[in-house]
Amino acid sequence: MRSRLLIRGAEVVVTMDGARREIAGGDILIDGGVISAVGTGLSAEGAEVVEARGCVVTPGFVNTHHHLFQTLTRAVPAAQDAALFGWLRTLYPIWGRMGPQDIRLSTRIGLAELALSGCTCSSDHLYLFPNGARLDDSIEAATEIGIRFTATRGAMSIGESKGGLPPDALVEDEAAILKDSERVVAAFHDPNPGAMVQVGLAPCSPFSVSRELMRDAAILAREKGVRLHTHLAENDEDIAYSLENFGMLPGDYAESLGWTGEDVWHAHCVKLSEGEIDLFGRTGTGVAHCPCSNARLASGIAPVRRMRDAGVPVGLGVDGSAS
Repeated sequence: MRSRLLIRGAEVVVTMDGARREIAGGDILIDGGVISAVGTGLSAEGAEVVEARGCVVTPGFVNTHHHLFQTLTRAVPAAQDAALFGWLRTLYPIWGRMGPQDIRLSTRIGLAELALSGCTCSSDHLYLFPNGARLDDSIEAATEIGIRFTATRGAMSIGESKGGLPPDALVEDEAAILKDSERVVAAFHDPNPGAMVQVGLAPCSPFSVSRELMRDAAILAREKGVRLHTHLAENDEDIAYSLENFGMLPGDYAESLGWTGEDVWHAHCVKLSEGEIDLFGRTGTGVAHCPCSNARLASGIAPVRRMRDAGVPVGLGVDGSAS
């Protein structure tokens, strides 16, 4: 990493600071990979200079929810007109034929596309590990691309034979899931500011894992000091499943298992009730808002304005390229 870098003379620097300043002819000084000054006429002493004349300079985008393995299965004809559950049932058998090389390749392609569009930090929710694939495969690929990466160790443990959505061939034993979660945190998680790789724990969804795994993952994440992530309240089917199987709304179910707080962020949350939004606002529970995917899968329009007004931290997510 360059020790000192000056981006000089941009057409405009879009700061996205508290005052939303836009600096015409702006400079950005970077020391050791950290922005140390933004303004005009900054000193170039000891710095490598990048001339930015005619350019707009913005902060790097942060992608808060993605499934990079889906990069290889976009535009599968049989899935194009399906809503979430039908879409998943169509693609599960295809994903089940993947292996380690497919995970590495899809991660490299997906992250390269993100980097070329201005994204400098991305999460990834990898929740199936067919034919020997491991979270290690996606982390190795991210290291090659050089983007900051939050790899979440996803999981599915309830297959069709037990009333879940995924085929039995794609689910794992829960003890093995927790053991591997400990392994990847120990091997790859860097807790330091500016870390290039961090690890989170991310059981796929309330309809593909047990109550016990959700609870135990939360306990383990707090013990290890890592974040928690899952899908929640994505569409009407999701709400119906939660009410039928747990007797409560998804946000309340999450709270009952320790899945609220500043170290938790949920994907989608299209169908949160007023009470759930207030709960997330009070607890600082985050939401990854995925507008393109929500539209593509006919999930609906998330109540983003209401969430932000309630103090819910909301970030943007791409979701998988297949959706």
